[in-house]
Formats: sequence, structure tokens, C-alpha cells
Amino acid sequence: MGADAGTGPSAAKGPGDGTRAVRAGLPEPVKHEPTLPGPVFAAHFHLPGDPTGPYTYGRDENPTWTLLERAIGELEAPGGGAETLVFASGMAAISAVLFSQLRTGDAVVLPNDGYQALPLVREQLAAYGIEVRTAPTAGDAQLDVLDGARLLWLETPSNPGLDVCDVRRLADAAHARGALVAVDNTLATPLGQRPLDLGADFSVASGTKQLTGHGDLLLGYVTCLDAERAAAVRRWRKIVGAIPGPMEAWLAHRSLATLQLRVDRQNANALALAEALRGHPDVTGLRYPGLPDDPSYKVAERQMRRFGCVVSFALPSRARADRFLEALRFVDDATSFGGVRSTAERRGRWGGDAVPEGFIRFSAGAEDGEDLVADVLRALDETAD
Repeated sequence: MGADAGTGPSAAKGPGDGTRAVRAGLPEPVKHEPTLPGPVFAAHFHLPGDPTGPYTYGRDENPTWTLLERAIGELEAPGGGAETLVFASGMAAISAVLFSQLRTGDAVVLPNDGYQALPLVREQLAAYGIEVRTAPTAGDAQLDVLDGARLLWLETPSNPGLDVCDVRRLADAAHARGALVAVDNTLATPLGQRPLDLGADFSVASGTKQLTGHGDLLLGYVTCLDAERAAAVRRWRKIVGAIPGPMEAWLAHRSLATLQLRVDRQNANALALAEALRGHPDVTGLRYPGLPDDPSYKVAERQMRRFGCVVSFALPSRARADRFLEALRFVDDATSFGGVRSTAERRGRWGGDAVPEGFIRFSAGAEDGEDLVADVLRALDETAD
């Protein structure tokens, strides 16, 4: 865990992460009203006369979104001044930043080891006449192709390889060259990393994963400190209509109250699992940024406050990986990550990721850590060749 975990109160730093998460975005208390109002289901609102006021039409604004956006903003930028916009999914949020900020003739730098859907984004950007450059996350390699770019897109830790780049170093270099910086903060969550504090212009994430933590909704968001850039993202959301449902937004806000509890338990389980897998004869390529001997540890320790719930490693073959996953008792074979129930998958089954056939992406849940580690070690032993 990084030096500033923010888990307790401090006169200088304000409330701790748990207090902030529990109270984030709540409205002022009103007698006889619920602490967190229920979801507002409305396509339109009463609107006599001129269209003034915050709520006019359900594609543009919704009171349930407003509370959630305020809550996420308080977590991503505790100092205030940020604007958050929620979306129907993480990819909707990613697309909103890229397509609202880039124009034909611009250049953008993307990681070549990022989220699996990014190659589809690259194709669409190229079709719009935008130059796409790529480089790995590790070693801040995107610096080498940054000159002349309009936007630098970072994903740190990367998914699924768990490489980490130095956000502040890259942001400073990008800004010196006149480029904007966006960081996919999905794997870290705002309690693990605050990209805006590190110099990024946009913090973008899928709320589908650990932010909401129960594997039961799709959501995305963009947080930005600049009002003009936020307005461009908002305009894109209006044009494409990539809005969350009020029920999803309300469930997401309700889930934030347990974010710190979930994150700390899941991070502890991920670290325990990674330590247990160290030196196992059948495991290769073990990665977890919280391990002191991980290639990403030094950078992660400087900029991350928590290291995430995902551990990656490889087994000798596709068949062995499939047997291992089938033998697990407390772990679901499912895609995505960040849920309170542990999940794992052989990532190569989807194609698109440059990983070995036996590569496992493991998302530690909130089970008892001893049970989880014992289950994994037993499954490895039972499926050994």
C-alpha cells in the first residue's frame, strides 16, 4: 500500500476514505426524507414556460445521476472543482472523451496493451482520419511517440498485464507538448489512485467493476477539472444518448458506501494470493503491483494508495488453465473483475490480448482470505500434470 492510504481522519487531509465513501454525494438532510433518495424514473419533467432549471428531459439530466456524479467527483477529486458525467458503460465514457476531444488530422497515443476493446476504438479513430500511435504501458514507452499528439491515453495498471506507468511524468511531458492526458482508472478505483491529482486532465473508468462491486450493473464515468472540456464530453453524451438508467445510477451510488470496505478486503486478499503463488512450480509470469519484487512496484508505490484486486499469472497450457478454473470452489469462471465474489478466467479465450494460452486473470473478492488462498492452492495441486 502506498504511503498515503487515506484510511483515517486528518485535520490536514479531511475525512478518511471510508467516511468519504459512506457520505459521498448525499443531499442535505430533509426531515422525513430518505438519506439517499430513490431512483427518479422520468423521461420528461414538468416544464411550463421557458426551459430553465436543471431538469428538462431525461436524456440530458436526471436527479439520480446528479447525486451519483457528485459522489464520484468527491472521490476522484476531494479538493473540489471537478465535474463528473456518468455513462451507460465504461466504453461509453472512453468513447466520449476520445471522440469529443479529437478531430480529423489529430494524433492520439494509446497503450498497445490496454483493455480488449481498444483495438475497435483504434479502427474507428482511424476511419475518422485520426492518427493512432501505440506503445506499451511499461517503462513509460508512450513518451517515445508523444510528439505532436493531441491526446495521450493511459491505462494504469494495465488490463490484463498489470503494468504501471508514471502518470505524473507522462502528464508533465504531454502538457509540455500541448497534449491532453486521460487516464483509465478502472482497475485502481479512486481509492487506489487519483489521476487528476497526478496531473491528468480526465479520469475515466468503468463503474461496472470494483467501483460498484457486485457484478450486477453496467456504468461508466468521466471526471474532469476543466469546465470547457467537460462541456464537450457532456455534448457528446447528449448526441449519442449513452446514458445510464436511473436504477443503475441509484444502485451504483448505494454501492459506494461500502467501497472502502470492499477495496481494502479485496486488496488484502489479492496480496495474500499473490504471495501464496510466489514460487509455485506451475505458475509463471506472476504479476501484482503490490508485490515488492513486481516490475511495477516502485512506480506503483509512489502514485497508488492501494494496489487493486487483480492478480495475473500463467499456467503451462490452455488445458491446465481450464482444469484449474473448473476445480475452483469459491471462484466463479467469469469475465470482468472487481466483484465481491472472486472471479477468474483464461483471458486468451477472447482473443485480442497478447497473453499465453494459459494466462489467468484473477479478481480477488471479499471471501475469507484463508479460504480463497486454500481453494486456489488446492485447485492447482489437484489439476497438476
